[in-house]
Amino acid sequence: MSLGLSLNNARIDYASHTLFRDLSARLDAGSWTALLGRSGCGKSSLLRLLAGLEMPDHHTLELTTDDGKPLAGRVAWMAQQDLLLPWRRVLDNLCLGDDLHRRPRDTERARELLAAVGLEGREQAWPDALSGGQRQRVALARTLYQQAPVVMMDEPFSAVDAITRLELHDLASRLLDGRTVLMVTHDPLEALRLADQLLVLRPGRDSQQGAVLDCLPGLSPPRPVPLDLPALQQAQSELITRLRDGEETP
Repeated sequence: MSLGLSLNNARIDYASHTLFRDLSARLDAGSWTALLGRSGCGKSSLLRLLAGLEMPDHHTLELTTDDGKPLAGRVAWMAQQDLLLPWRRVLDNLCLGDDLHRRPRDTERARELLAAVGLEGREQAWPDALSGGQRQRVALARTLYQQAPVVMMDEPFSAVDAITRLELHDLASRLLDGRTVLMVTHDPLEALRLADQLLVLRPGRDSQQGAVLDCLPGLSPPRPVPLDLPALQQAQSELITRLRDGEETP
């Protein structure tokens, strides 16, 4: 289950301000891409544009898929907040999409996914009874349940503690293997551990151009990249410097 994407001439204007224009990138089928940049540069807006979500003001995008079919209906979305409905139990939250579209539930698969994220036996728990990390595990299971070939994630692990985040890296990397993933993150270490490709949005020199996009290769597998790998520390330092400078790099 994978699908490659090519985006060209992406542009968003807010009122008289150009957030970015003429952005292009390639997401290979089955790859994981991390989208980074300083706050306010347009990361989440670009993600929403690609996902086909509602956008304000003027925006354009040329998006093609490897199979030539529309992307609509083939994207799973995982947000920074878990978005679990407090009045629905864990299993009911997982199957929310089926219920909204009046489709039959695949309860067996839902239970298997909860077991895969370490929540076997918590199917009937209320969201308020779960820790932050457990709630994000439910959100991950719900994303997987959709069986979409493309997964877009907006800072999905930023609301949990450091150790839980590392555990979720291992879990997401394993369970999302084979899907095409685009993840917005503020964390250079997270991006380098998980991603095959890094897209860095940074301010351009031309105010009419808006932000520009650098496409950088990730580190060599395995995924997640081991924390004690010397190349990881060096790459993290270089990436932080690039994000901090925010200027054109020769």
